Amino acid sequence: MNKVILMGRLTKDPEIRYTQNNTPVCNFTLAVDRRFSKEKQADFISCQAWQKTAEFISKYFQKGSMIAVVGRIQTRTWEDNEGKKRYITEVIVDEVYFAGSKTETDKVADSPDYEDDDLPF
Repeated sequence: MNKVILMGRLTKDPEIRYTQNNTPVCNFTLAVDRRFSKEKQADFISCQAWQKTAEFISKYFQKGSMIAVVGRIQTRTWEDNEGKKRYITEVIVDEVYFAGSKTETDKVADSPDYEDDDLPF
């Protein structure tokens, strides 16, 4: 079985691009804290999402966002411009979840004291 569940923070804004067939693909790196380490340490995990998941991540997450992902580990190889063989191991993301606290905007919007017409956005 090849299943991975991770929760961490994005190290930079997700990068979305489109293949020649106009299929969206989003690459990002998660900083995942090591839970039982004496010093605060993190692993930096390369992740890739495709299609609607890629667009969702690109739209709703940015550097520093806490995110939970479910996917599988995949390795691939390619030759770079200099002809060197390169390898990468990454998580191919199938599911994504918000894992951080609500923003102040969300807190205001969820408050029962305000009507939607009263909000400035």
